[in-house]
Amino acid sequence: MRKRLRVPDLAPFRGLRYTAGPDLTAVTAPPYDVIDAQERASLLASHPNNAVRLILPEGPGDEAYDTARATLAAWRAAGILSVDPDPALYAYRMDEPRSEGATHRTIGVIGALALPNPDADDILPHERTLPKAKSDRLALLRATKANFDPIWGLTLASGLAALVDAVPPLARSVDAEGVVHEVGRIDDPERIATVRALVASEPMVLADGHHRFETACTYRAETDGPGTDAILALVVSLDDVRLDVRPFHRLVRGAPADLRGRLAELWSVHPAGAATPETIARLVADMERADALGLVDAEGAALLVPTPGLPPVLGGLPEPLRDVDAARFDVAVKPFLGGATLAYRSDAASVARVVLAGEADSAVLLRGVHVEEIRDAAHARVLMPEKTTYFAPKPRTGMVMRTLDGS
Repeated sequence: MRKRLRVPDLAPFRGLRYTAGPDLTAVTAPPYDVIDAQERASLLASHPNNAVRLILPEGPGDEAYDTARATLAAWRAAGILSVDPDPALYAYRMDEPRSEGATHRTIGVIGALALPNPDADDILPHERTLPKAKSDRLALLRATKANFDPIWGLTLASGLAALVDAVPPLARSVDAEGVVHEVGRIDDPERIATVRALVASEPMVLADGHHRFETACTYRAETDGPGTDAILALVVSLDDVRLDVRPFHRLVRGAPADLRGRLAELWSVHPAGAATPETIARLVADMERADALGLVDAEGAALLVPTPGLPPVLGGLPEPLRDVDAARFDVAVKPFLGGATLAYRSDAASVARVVLAGEADSAVLLRGVHVEEIRDAAHARVLMPEKTTYFAPKPRTGMVMRTLDGS
């Protein structure tokens, strides 16, 4: 049996926050890895002090990271950002509008999550990472010595939401999808101790932020500076909410002209018509019913239904991954793509629009994974492919941040 050397530790910290609250809509941003060039321009236009200037700074090469450091220092000197006087945990709520006026609430707590020892079992990743994304985040961390956006952990302990839901908000932000984000301080020592004990009672599955997590571990290994042994993290109880986990679809550039014919070796290709929004919606529903993938290309949309030749190919995967579409893509679609390059988006309709606009040759649509599958893969020490899961809604960058030294 693997020995657990310690338990997850979520510590209070002195939050770095905007002083212009309570409405932070104009200055907050999505996480860096879901912002494209168009959205970055929109965020920059929304306010001169938008947090996107910190997480996606301008400039060639390493100058961009120097710009982020200088921006952070200037905003602190001008009083745009300030550090709370005392350490605290921070309650975080996301209210997402659903159909017919319903609201889906996600509740968690933000703190400084202690980084694990290399052989510890307290924080379990579930997904591989991309080297370039890690090198970019490491350069930013070295330059700024700050965590601007939280990673996302799922504790297997129950009851966290009940401990923090009543905390009054200090600030709020409304994102482009209408999700209301609220943050509040937890500075009562007794409540802090209760929350920390709950989080420490069970292992944690790393849901989102693998690149930043690995970057923090790398930075800790290369320096012993203050605060390098922890990372800003939002923790949510797996049992408290039904999390919305969406897939990352694969945009393909440089696909072979005869891709449909190549895929027919392992997939039965069923044409679904022109790639209209209505067709894509039906295709996504059909994928669930048929255990299938989706395809969008110059010919329109199609359903990729497994043939009898697929199970032997999937048999080479670890058991927890055999029903995970990102893994099925890697072993049963990617080999037919030749030298094509991939990009990733979470919305099927927008993926189809990219293909129709000629910005990609084709796209393969995937189904999302369930939280239970993430948990099982993490416990089995099996990593899903990079860009398998898209957790929604995303916490806003800038609601509360963390300087490594707490000053």
